[in-house]
Amino acid sequence: MSDIDPVAPAPAADPPPDPFDSESPASSAAPVAPVTPGTPSAPITSPRSPHRRRITPTHLSIAVVAVLAGTALFLSGYSLGRHDATTPGTPSTEQQAFVPFWDAYQAITQQYAGGTVDRKTVIEGAIKGMIDSLGDPFSQYLSSEDYKRSLQGISGQFEGIGAGITSARTGGSNAQCTPFGPTCEMVVTSTVSGAPAEKAGLKAADVITEIDGVAVAGSTLDAAVAKVRGARGTVVTLTIVRGAAAPQDIRITRDVIVQKEVVTRTLANGAVGYIQITGFSDTAAADVVSALRADVAAGQRKVILDLRGNPGGFVTAARTVASQFISSGPIFWQQDARGHVVATTAEPGGVATDPSLRLVVLIDKGSASASEIVAGALQDDRRATLIGQVSYGKGTVQEWQPLPNDTGGFRLTIAKWLTPNKRWINHIGLTPDVVVPTTPTPAPGTDPVLNKALEVLGASSAGVTEAAA
Repeated sequence: MSDIDPVAPAPAADPPPDPFDSESPASSAAPVAPVTPGTPSAPITSPRSPHRRRITPTHLSIAVVAVLAGTALFLSGYSLGRHDATTPGTPSTEQQAFVPFWDAYQAITQQYAGGTVDRKTVIEGAIKGMIDSLGDPFSQYLSSEDYKRSLQGISGQFEGIGAGITSARTGGSNAQCTPFGPTCEMVVTSTVSGAPAEKAGLKAADVITEIDGVAVAGSTLDAAVAKVRGARGTVVTLTIVRGAAAPQDIRITRDVIVQKEVVTRTLANGAVGYIQITGFSDTAAADVVSALRADVAAGQRKVILDLRGNPGGFVTAARTVASQFISSGPIFWQQDARGHVVATTAEPGGVATDPSLRLVVLIDKGSASASEIVAGALQDDRRATLIGQVSYGKGTVQEWQPLPNDTGGFRLTIAKWLTPNKRWINHIGLTPDVVVPTTPTPAPGTDPVLNKALEVLGASSAGVTEAAA
């Protein structure tokens, strides 16, 4: 899953923490993303965190780096074989496989007569083609500008419309898809409170069919998102389909979006603490800890954690949030391309690990990636009751890697993540312990899922309004 205005890393100088997403990056050599339903999202790169993962270079990726970095790989001990002069950097074991690539590259750069050849553009196209060939909606090449914009988005401040977006198969399936077409839709998952998208009337579940009059069919999620984003003060027109109604155009003036990722309040006359998390940045994790401390200090023994519409973010943030309720043991497992499985365990010192503090977690089909890590850990540990609808189902981790020579970067799926009980929820999602069916036309100001949570906690739902503050 991805989102138009993601939540995650910082500028490229010091690689971001471990996101997933949409929508999220890797190390100074490679940012990591959630596991990009991006990654969203979520990446796995944190500044030297114990859980940071680097991309293990394959021969294929080494060849691409060599094209960009000249003879740097001579120092790495690779033998170049008989094509040394014409295929710099290609390992000897890959020489034969890369003959067609180099033949095509040399023909284009030396013989093409249709105009001037921009070698940088050709190289970027080659990298994009390799990643696109994977058919993975969360692995993608990004131009230099798009790469920087994506990292800014994950940090929680960016220029755009303030809406979460995903790709979804038609018919209500949670399965991710690419590119957009008859069986793959561009769907709004949420809007940021007070942002241009909300003010213009865009709503969750709206299907975007055109951007500025151009159909999204044939485009990838990230390419479409890049068109929706733009400089503050500029206008984008989205053609949307809402339910069975006829298509309509919505004009939205872009602005600087500063996403408030944590919303807190008390419910049931102060008997229940409520914490809504809209993204998993490191700042959000710290805010959740502060909110829980305040609730515990105030004597709260019942807490609702609302993860609905949350597309994910940093792995480190997800671990921190889950660790506030789980004192020990795995929060999630991660399995890399070679099948190695490693556990990420709970951080010590959680402020709400006392089992007498009752916890309910709200999820829906917009809860993805890092949100599912938290919800899955709490469900497997029997620490919380999950209420709502089946979650998105994003069980992969993306790493973000910048490329040299101002050629942008890419995010690549580098691992699967599994719940503490080693469930892989990719394309499946988490099934709530208490399912609350979606209501096509809920009464204004009502929130059936939140009401059910209060009922489960034995608290009054009188006067409860919708949770999006």
